[in-house]
Amino acid sequence: MSATAPIKNEELEFDHGTFDAAAFASNALASWRALAEVIDHTLLKPEATRAQIETLCIEADRYRFACAIVNPIWASTAVSMLNGSGIPVGVVIGFPFGASLASTLRQEAAALLRLGVRELDMVLPIGQLKSGDHHSVRQSIHTAAHVAHHHGALLKVILETCLLTLEEKLRASEIAIQAGADFLKTSTGFGPAGATAADVALMRGVAGARCGIKAAGGIRTLADVRTMLEAGANRIGTSASVAIVRELGAE
Repeated sequence: MSATAPIKNEELEFDHGTFDAAAFASNALASWRALAEVIDHTLLKPEATRAQIETLCIEADRYRFACAIVNPIWASTAVSMLNGSGIPVGVVIGFPFGASLASTLRQEAAALLRLGVRELDMVLPIGQLKSGDHHSVRQSIHTAAHVAHHHGALLKVILETCLLTLEEKLRASEIAIQAGADFLKTSTGFGPAGATAADVALMRGVAGARCGIKAAGGIRTLADVRTMLEAGANRIGTSASVAIVRELGAE
């Protein structure tokens, strides 16, 4: 597929394997512990303090969340606190605008991975996508994916779906997967809107079983989580993680 050619129906209909969303949702919602394993416990507010980051890490360990997600300046703090816990630290890069140079993404990713970060959530270059510069979009994602995978880490690519047309969502999903994304992610949480079930289902339809789908942005309740899982998500990003698992019986 060329960088500028329109997506053809047969490309989207090609058998990329199947993901059983209903079965995954049922298993994840079977207990609060199972649910915690698919939630990224997140704190990305610019005003977040060290004390709040430390609390996030304590909660991530206590409830055994999938990952603790923080901004780059808190990476070393989180890695130190979660060392030996088995809970990986994730950090956002090119965040929240997706306007960083590819070289900047490479340097930022490498520096964070050397600190012990094991998951990276990067924002796709939104402006370049909308400009039709698909080659540059693919190159930026590929650059970050190469660095992440070299260090045994995962890369999640944030599409910021609320800013994209249907065609752009389809195009962005395919580009990200081909460039090496381990997950497609809906939103930064800082855009004008967050995750929707329709966008999660669309992204899962493109991905099939080729990569994961992370729903994030505006997910506050157990009902929200259920909706996203049933639509095809297999990772949830939220700052309301503790309240959500408590809805399912956690103390």
